Amino acid sequence: MTFEQASLLILLSAMLILFSLDRVRIEVVAIGGLLAGYVLGLYRADQVFAGFASPVVITVIEILLIVQVLAHAKLFDSLSVRFAAIGLSGFAVIASLSVITGFISIFMNNIGAFAIMLPVAIRISAAMNIPQRQLIMPLSFAALLGGLISLIGTPANLLVSDALAKATGAGFHFFDFAYVGLPVAIAGILLMAAFVPLLLPEADDPPAAAPPARRRIVTERRIPEGSPLAGVRLLDCPRLFEIQPHALIRSGQFVFGPLDQSTIAAGDTLLAEGADTVFADLAASAALVPEIDVNGLQPDFTRIEAVVMPESTLVGSRIRSLEVFKSRNVAIAALSMRSPRIEGRFEDLQLSIGDILVLEGPAEAVAEALEECECLPLASQPAGEAVSNAWPPFVIFAAGVLLSAAGPARPEIAFAAVVLALALMGYLNIRQAMADINWPIVIMLAAMIPIGSAVATTGTAEMIADWLSLFVPISMPLAGIALLLFIAMALTPFVNNATVAIVLSPVALEFAEVAHHAPAAYLIAVAAGASLDFLTPFGHHNNTLAMSIGSYRVSDFLRAGSPLAVASYLLTVLLVALIWL
Repeated sequence: MTFEQASLLILLSAMLILFSLDRVRIEVVAIGGLLAGYVLGLYRADQVFAGFASPVVITVIEILLIVQVLAHAKLFDSLSVRFAAIGLSGFAVIASLSVITGFISIFMNNIGAFAIMLPVAIRISAAMNIPQRQLIMPLSFAALLGGLISLIGTPANLLVSDALAKATGAGFHFFDFAYVGLPVAIAGILLMAAFVPLLLPEADDPPAAAPPARRRIVTERRIPEGSPLAGVRLLDCPRLFEIQPHALIRSGQFVFGPLDQSTIAAGDTLLAEGADTVFADLAASAALVPEIDVNGLQPDFTRIEAVVMPESTLVGSRIRSLEVFKSRNVAIAALSMRSPRIEGRFEDLQLSIGDILVLEGPAEAVAEALEECECLPLASQPAGEAVSNAWPPFVIFAAGVLLSAAGPARPEIAFAAVVLALALMGYLNIRQAMADINWPIVIMLAAMIPIGSAVATTGTAEMIADWLSLFVPISMPLAGIALLLFIAMALTPFVNNATVAIVLSPVALEFAEVAHHAPAAYLIAVAAGASLDFLTPFGHHNNTLAMSIGSYRVSDFLRAGSPLAVASYLLTVLLVALIWL
């Protein structure tokens, strides 16, 4: 093993650990690794930032710009009314919504497809008395499955196509991934629709139609005169009122002491956690009241829930610092959070991806604030301005897809034309849209490309292939493909799929050379494995959001995702063997 190979393996291992721990921002880890690779001599100075000019990165940016227009078109908002009118069965609803989500995901990034369909699913859940937990997780998985089908469905597909083009002179065509991805997606959606209601029964979660939806929230409320909580010990709050107290504030100071010795008094402020329906009942009986009346008498007053998206500017911020809401007189009434740590006062709580804010204030102000901070409303947004004619953006995008799929133009050229057309027709403000792009993901992707290339140029891929050949007969194409698919699926719950594709693509090319076989089959296996992420809530942003919104536990992903992962693995190996070998 050379110094370059050893240092590259150590660097990759350190980066993968940091990515999976999610303690340091992903773009910081990626840039740090990129510069470390240069210091270690893994690539030349003129290659350090070559990833930022990669066609893969350019295409991802273009897709993110286009998605912003399609998401505002709200073409699918009428589905909730139609589904309720038809009266479909639970199986049909789950399957239909999953098919639509998967179809959208063919032509845009996974989280964009999930974000478009999420409000629709929540409205259908309420209208048809179907628990949210039986809809949200299937939509997340369907978006991942849909990304398997096309060249632009997920960055992993673009990356393995780029690797194939560099190795053979020609990459994959637009729908080459569909030979494996489409059957896997169809089988996965049918499997979810059939088994999710059984694996996630209604008994575990009250029907979403119960107004309002039952969700555990954290909020801070004042104890008024005559409240039944006055004189109650904090220790007795869970038993008597079904709320868990976290802090008691009196005259602006914390009341410290054992729970059995701390007694609530009128005028105190209580930071507590419990079901939103419990807090609604306590508010209705004047047992707990907000610190300040939040515009409740205004005619345009609204109360809305919104989820913190991965690209949101709120991630990592504390509630007290959110000027985007304070400046518009919008109050954060409560918070449903992923983190189990609740310390200090309500305004000290720190936001993370998937947290749900309960906002109160003027409807137009709430809509403006949510758009500015990139949060997704989970109910109808009264002042949200949709595109008046939803069809032209989709027609323009479809033309770009056809242009790319038919071969006259490379994807980055075809979608550049789509961006230009949307801008000229007034559907896209490029300056504003560029500011709204999830740049940390783009930076991470661009920074990882030179590091991934070093896996091949330093001979590390050949060394890994030699190691694995001692345990698995990789000279047999089917064994090599099965092993690569397994490794990709084992990594992707902990590392984003683009990184998995970058790291394993050179290994796949080396496997193909050892087996004396065309590399396309091996790269298809890498791309599929990088996207088959069903076992954890933290491997993909879609699953993280689904966990928070659907009130799932980690065990729910293992319970519902394991059959899907096993079935997808076996079917993928079979299809790659039949079609690509």
